Amino acid sequence: MRRRNLANWASQTGDTMKTIVLEEPRRFVQKEIPAPEAPGAGEALVRVHRVGVCGTDISGYLGKMPFYGYPRIPGHELGVEVLAVGEFVDNVKVGDRCSVEPYLNNPESFASQSGKTNCCNELQVLGVHVDGGLRPEFILPARKLHPSKKLEMEQLALVETLAIGCHAVDRANPVAGELFLVIGAGPIGLSVIEFARLAEVELVVMDMNAQRLDFCREQMGVKHTVQFKGDGSEVDQLRAIGNGHLPTIAVDATGNKHSMQDVFNYVDHTGKVVYVGIVNDEITFRHPALHLKEITLLMSRNALPKDFQRIIQLIEDGKIDTRPWITHRTSFDEMIDVFDSFTKPETGVIKAIIEVS
Repeated sequence: MRRRNLANWASQTGDTMKTIVLEEPRRFVQKEIPAPEAPGAGEALVRVHRVGVCGTDISGYLGKMPFYGYPRIPGHELGVEVLAVGEFVDNVKVGDRCSVEPYLNNPESFASQSGKTNCCNELQVLGVHVDGGLRPEFILPARKLHPSKKLEMEQLALVETLAIGCHAVDRANPVAGELFLVIGAGPIGLSVIEFARLAEVELVVMDMNAQRLDFCREQMGVKHTVQFKGDGSEVDQLRAIGNGHLPTIAVDATGNKHSMQDVFNYVDHTGKVVYVGIVNDEITFRHPALHLKEITLLMSRNALPKDFQRIIQLIEDGKIDTRPWITHRTSFDEMIDVFDSFTKPETGVIKAIIEVS
């Protein structure tokens, strides 16, 4: 009975299918792997249509992601279509278009039982700890699918990156009008910006890349930007924006250890710092820099199921416009040749999308 929905899928895929594997840092290969079997109880078989490239993929490619294991099929920002479901699945049906929550948690773990499925004790993230979605089809727990009747596949593939920013802003817990600094205007920083704007804060964005700051002003309506030059002028610029005060919240989305070490210089007394970027290096800083100001240091990892549901609704309602985000596209077959260019800021990449099918 579980195979009755697989007739069309099986006739198209045969016994094997192509995938792309990151064998080691900076080396992708295309391989043939077995096609998936029928989904079991609580599972769904999905066809992958779109895969977003994010900072985690870039860091994994460069060998800078601490949680990454090789060889690995990448891909965790996914827009998929449900091909078949196993027994006891009632949240999705065949034909549904879905975003994927790629955080495979153990529901019985301490963190999961506490509602923190994003940082489960036994967490496995698609495309990082276990093989991800850069393949035509695969099976995953159906509870990790978030359907939408309105969103296109590219929009669904962007939900996960937006969820990272959503959770980071929730961790910061800002109040309207608070001076809120986002450091790093890459895709994760942009997702933080989206939800900081929804929180109605006084937003400032800092980055080294003038082109990215232009994007923030022109496409995202950011009023205050600071170009980082490393000469100490950044503090003066921030104080000018804050009428003599520094931001009370700073979210570092750079994934750069030097930025993460220096962020405390940009936060006022009693402020908060949120690390959403990840590095493989040790972070060191002088304790008085935190203690003197009684700064609260927070980590933000992944996102929660409610974040996916909220974001899908926000995009459906037109409160988040994903169109400016996608600056580059590539086909599945061309991806290996062009991926290295996605790591270079001078190419102007904000978000690249891989078209799988």
